[in-house]
Amino acid sequence: MQPNPVLRLVDRWRPGSEIRRWADGLTGERVTGRKLDKLRGRGWYTLHAIQWASGTDIDHLAIGPAGVLSINSKRHPGKAVWYGDAALTINGSTTRHIAASQSEARRVSRVLSRRCGVDVPVRPVISVVHAAKLKVKRANPPVLVLAVEDLGRVLSGLSPVLSTDQVARIYGVAREARTWAG
Repeated sequence: MQPNPVLRLVDRWRPGSEIRRWADGLTGERVTGRKLDKLRGRGWYTLHAIQWASGTDIDHLAIGPAGVLSINSKRHPGKAVWYGDAALTINGSTTRHIAASQSEARRVSRVLSRRCGVDVPVRPVISVVHAAKLKVKRANPPVLVLAVEDLGRVLSGLSPVLSTDQVARIYGVAREARTWAG
């Protein structure tokens, strides 16, 4: 990041700068995090910015009656987002969002399964923040792609697959920093 505070401020507003991309991403994560935290009263527990040993992170992990969800926040202000088959496009340009979300969910599942001692399936989710338009063309996509405004309604409406005790056990393991350290 830019060490000079004046240049850092200028870069924050310059389109395409690294600082601008980072700040936009952080804004999206905060918006998604606030929506997810409102699910607490419906049996959901959330963790945010879970650090891997590599320095990367899991944007959000939601653990509740409908299972474990690895949620990536993607902020695309004013852009058209389209999801069909195995591709997600932003204003017609293909992204790696789907593959990255699936890979992350598999990794989270392996780690939680090993630490919990039972199979812990993890569903990948992409929270789309501030897009002008979101169009999903598949009825049952491998990655759940939702506008951030729909997160609470959709997650609360998913069929329960975990008991209260299972949710508590998985959440307890997920909260431990050593779970993600190795």
